[in-house]
Formats: sequence, structure tokens, C-alpha cells
Amino acid sequence: MTKFNDTQLQEFNRLVARYPEGKQKSALLPVLHLAQESFGGWLSSETMDYVAELLQLNPIEVYEVATFYSMYNLKPVGKYMFEVCQTGPCMLRGSDNIIAYIGEKLGIKPGETTPDGMFTLKTVECLGACGYAPMMQLGKHFREHLTKDKVDAIIAECRSSAAANN
Repeated sequence: MTKFNDTQLQEFNRLVARYPEGKQKSALLPVLHLAQESFGGWLSSETMDYVAELLQLNPIEVYEVATFYSMYNLKPVGKYMFEVCQTGPCMLRGSDNIIAYIGEKLGIKPGETTPDGMFTLKTVECLGACGYAPMMQLGKHFREHLTKDKVDAIIAECRSSAAANN
């Protein structure tokens, strides 16, 4: 069963305490981040139900938020998630070609994860770095002015990092 451990529960309580009494729904976004980080990088139905129970919300209130924002994953994702911007400025600078190239290199389509669970390719809306297009987010970092050579280097860097951590 999905449940926060003591440390995670303390963080949950800290997040909820930011908001006035009776306004615990305001903590939903950061609590979903906490849940996603705590339970394998994605939000299962069971996890979303647990969050709803903790915040005293109807499950649909959690589902509608989790399904709206691209920052929440509703199925398991790879260790490295390539979130490539696909809005206007990035498209004008070739993001469609970068998305296709990543898919070709990894053998997956947007929304899919490699069979080894290492990489997920995801297309997202504006990441707010239009001047650095085409770009993607990898974890908490932006990778900018993407080219095929830069994509190759990023993939190699991820593989090297994963091998070093095993």
C-alpha cells in the first residue's frame, strides 16, 4: 500500500501548514510533487487516491490536476526523462527534428520509455527558455540550443552516469 514514511509525512505536514486552515487543497501541487518523488517518479491511481485522502479531497480533484500538468507522470518513466519543448519558438528552431532524432536514437516515440527503463521521451509545452531553442528539460536542468551532436552527447552522458552509479 502507498503511504509516506515518517520523513515524507513531516514534509507533507510542512507543505500543508503553508496554507490557512481549511485551505489544504492549496497544497495539492507541492504534495503531488512530493508523492511523485516518493513513489518511483510517477503517480499511480493508488497514489492519487492517497493524496486525496490526506488532503481530504475527492479523488477527482486530484486526478484533474495531475492529468492537466505535464510535470506529473501518470505511468512509470525512465531514469532520464527528455522533456522536449514543442511550442512555436522551439518548433521554428527545429524541435520537431530533435524529437524525431531522439526517438530514432532511442527507438521510442514521445510518451514511451526504452525497454531497459533508462530513457523516456516526452513532449511538453513551453518551458520558458525560448531564446535557447530548441531546448529540453532533463531533470532539473535545461539543455539548450539542441543539435543532433548535442543529443548524442547527452545520451552518452546519461549512459555513463548510469554505469558509474551501478
